Amino acid sequence: MLLEYFPILLFIMIGVALGVGLPIVGAVLSRVLRSHRPDEEKLSPYECGFEAFEDARVKFDVRYYLVAILFIIFDLEIAFLFPWAVALEDIGLYGFIAMMVFLFLLVVGFIYEWKKGALEWD
Repeated sequence: MLLEYFPILLFIMIGVALGVGLPIVGAVLSRVLRSHRPDEEKLSPYECGFEAFEDARVKFDVRYYLVAILFIIFDLEIAFLFPWAVALEDIGLYGFIAMMVFLFLLVVGFIYEWKKGALEWD
């Protein structure tokens, strides 16, 4: 009976070996094959606007968090609206009311973002 589970055990062992082995092999190969010539351009701040090597306890501007909240609001709205629209006939009035409550909460979050000025780009 244990022989029937051998393919599953083999599959798990191969998966663990690949999951652990490939990153190690990749790290070793990249260290051996890379060219390490840092210059001022490579060490300059990238996209976030902060210096690459600073104190890790730098305070972030609140606008970063507000933009993240705004992204979550719109992302959640889209992620839940498509399945809801497809299943609207099956879930009936209760599903419609539940989605309206959900959308109301998202609108409240959006209004909060608007009032805090997250939509104003300086």
